[in-house]
Amino acid sequence: QVGVVPKYVATTPDGKFVLVSNWCSYNLSVVSVKSGKQVRQIPLGPYPRGIVVDSASRFAYVAVMGTTNIARIDLRTFAVRWLRGVGSSPRHLCISPDDRWLYVSLNGEGTVAKIDLRALRVVRKVSTGSQPRSMTIAPDGASLYVVNYNTGTVSKVRASDMRVLQTIRTNWNPIGITYVAARKDVWVACYGGSIMVFHDT
Repeated sequence: QVGVVPKYVATTPDGKFVLVSNWCSYNLSVVSVKSGKQVRQIPLGPYPRGIVVDSASRFAYVAVMGTTNIARIDLRTFAVRWLRGVGSSPRHLCISPDDRWLYVSLNGEGTVAKIDLRALRVVRKVSTGSQPRSMTIAPDGASLYVVNYNTGTVSKVRASDMRVLQTIRTNWNPIGITYVAARKDVWVACYGGSIMVFHDT
C-alpha cells in the first residue's frame, strides 16, 4: 500500500528502495525492497511525477508537476532540498551517467532544461515541441530523446549543448519512450495504440 494514484516508480541502484510518486496524495512513498512495505511518505505538493536516482543511491530527484520545482531527497536522512524555479510543469527526469547533469522536460513551456547538479541551477533550455513528456538518455549520456505529446514528434537532443539534432513525426500523441542500447533503437509508445521503433544511427 502506498499513496493515492501512484504515478511513477523508480528503484535505487543499490536495490534498497522502490520510490513511488503519488499524484493525488502529493507525496513520495519510500518502499523497502527487503520488507516489501512502505517505510516513509515524504510530502512534496501537487503533483509529483518523474523520479530519478543518482548512481550512488544517495539522492533522488522528483519533478513536482503542479509547480516549477524539483525536489532533491537525501536517501540517508530523507531531508528535502528544493531546486526552485526550473520552469513550468516539470514532468520527466533523466540524469547523466556521471551524475553531473539533470535533465527535465517542462511540459508547460515546451522545453527541456539542463541542470548543473553541482551548482543546482538551470544552465540551458531548448524547445523541442508542444508538451514534451517522457524522455530517455543514451547510455553514454551524449543524447536525449524526448516525445512531444501535442506536436506528435520525437526529438533527439545533443546533451552537451542542448541542440536539437533531429525531430521526426510519430503517430498520435506519443507518451512513452525507451532506449534499447544493444540495438541502438528508440521505442516510442503512442496513445493511439501503436509502438514505433526508430533506429538511432
